[in-house]
Amino acid sequence: MDEIKAIVGLGNPGQNYQRTYHNIGFLALNYLKKEGKIDSSESFKHPRRQSFEYLKLGQKILIKSCGFMNESGGSVLVALKYFRLKPKELVVIHDDSDIPLGDYKLSFGRGSAGHRGVESIIQALGTKNFWRIRVGIRHLDGPKVQANKLVLKKMSAEEFKKIRVIFKTIRGIIN
Repeated sequence: MDEIKAIVGLGNPGQNYQRTYHNIGFLALNYLKKEGKIDSSESFKHPRRQSFEYLKLGQKILIKSCGFMNESGGSVLVALKYFRLKPKELVVIHDDSDIPLGDYKLSFGRGSAGHRGVESIIQALGTKNFWRIRVGIRHLDGPKVQANKLVLKKMSAEEFKKIRVIFKTIRGIIN
């Protein structure tokens, strides 16, 4: 992953979605921002309403779409063009309901597996050849919950602690 130049965190804007599983990507970016030394901070809004915010963190660029998760592809495409980056220089951090809570998987060039935010990015970029850090949110104990209901559930303090451990690992992966 030496070639990674940009980290995109997927999530949804607004108070209703804070600390939900679907906002794992946003939460990861917030963690990286707090734990890293920030060189500069800028915000960019594209005139066609596809907007993103970014923050330079050392040699990496943290990118957050200002739109909703399922429409993040347009924002990611605009960001890659703005920074003149190739998809292979990108890592996307997002929730994955097929992976147990507290685990993660690193992958490259895989399909969306039904994740609409990732599918939006694949469609916009015209390729699936980018890195992904898929953060697990599936609870192994208790009844199985449908992914569309699980992703908008707020995390408990204990669940958030497990996720923060993964964020520390992610920091090591992308540095």
